Amino acid sequence: MSNFFLNLFKQLPPETAHQLTIYLLKLKLNKTIKKVDDAILNQRLLGIDFSNPVGLAAGFDKNAEVIVPMLNFGFGFVEVGTITPQPQEGNKKPRIFRLNEDLAIINHLGFNNKGSLKALGKLKALNNNQSFQGVIGINIGKNINSTNAVDDYLYCLENIGCYGSYITINISSPNTPGLRDLQLRGQIENLVKKIKKKQAESELLIEKPIFIKISPDLEDEQLRDIALMALANNIDGLVISNSTIKRSNNLISENKNEIGGLSGKPLFVDSTITLKKIYTLTNGQIPLIGVGGISTGSECYEKIKSGASLVQLYTALIYQGPKVIAKIKEELVDLIKTDGYKNIKDVVGKSV
Repeated sequence: MSNFFLNLFKQLPPETAHQLTIYLLKLKLNKTIKKVDDAILNQRLLGIDFSNPVGLAAGFDKNAEVIVPMLNFGFGFVEVGTITPQPQEGNKKPRIFRLNEDLAIINHLGFNNKGSLKALGKLKALNNNQSFQGVIGINIGKNINSTNAVDDYLYCLENIGCYGSYITINISSPNTPGLRDLQLRGQIENLVKKIKKKQAESELLIEKPIFIKISPDLEDEQLRDIALMALANNIDGLVISNSTIKRSNNLISENKNEIGGLSGKPLFVDSTITLKKIYTLTNGQIPLIGVGGISTGSECYEKIKSGASLVQLYTALIYQGPKVIAKIKEELVDLIKTDGYKNIKDVVGKSV
């Protein structure tokens, strides 16, 4: 995407710009061919081969429509969703706000998506394409009007989970009422036990790693509970973290007090602190995906040194365009080599 288009999109309302971006990507105008990544970035994790550790966070490709174009831009993996059992409109517009001066975004979307059936068609088509090679994460959530959240997760797991390389259970978005309560002691154990049971009953799901996506706003006691629960229930991995409802006094944009989850640069420090805490609490035994405020190779490197085996970004794309992906990877390779490491996996947790 040229600087011309990037600047043009910045003049449009955020949601319009996003919809137009998805539309253009679906037209297959992107002729980028994915370059081979430096072997220093390759790793095998949970039975999955990642060409590089930089992934696209959930929220960009909500309906699994542009997986191939985003992989071609250079991402090592793409996480689609959040996908709910039934289609839903989400919250009232406007519900995305740019904080340009802070290099941040506030969103109050509320899991707007076309539902699991639409996503299923896209995911099936990719799975049937023998030339497709790529790592897909499927991020699943509950419908806003659901009377049984656990059943929603089990439905998505059973119906679309087998078409991804891994599955992420999103219980941390601040934009669906009551969703974050699923992170609380008792509720999270109940959800995880039922998910693991459903997984064990399916030959197609048994080998699929399952991640839990948590909030950056949890207290230390809650983080301990989640770490212990994850270890006790053989959770494959954790995604740290979702957007935050906290607002720093340092924010300067006029949109800083809008309702919703804050993502982007202001989230980097808090999400990285949470990442370090979880890495320590789990003794580095559980793979972690570090998310929140990454826009440079050095920030990516810091996430990895803080305990992340993989990282994800989204907001940086809005401000820098897809060229940021190659830039981050180049910087990352230089940093790894400068510090004398042979492979990205050797860096994980080194600053904890």
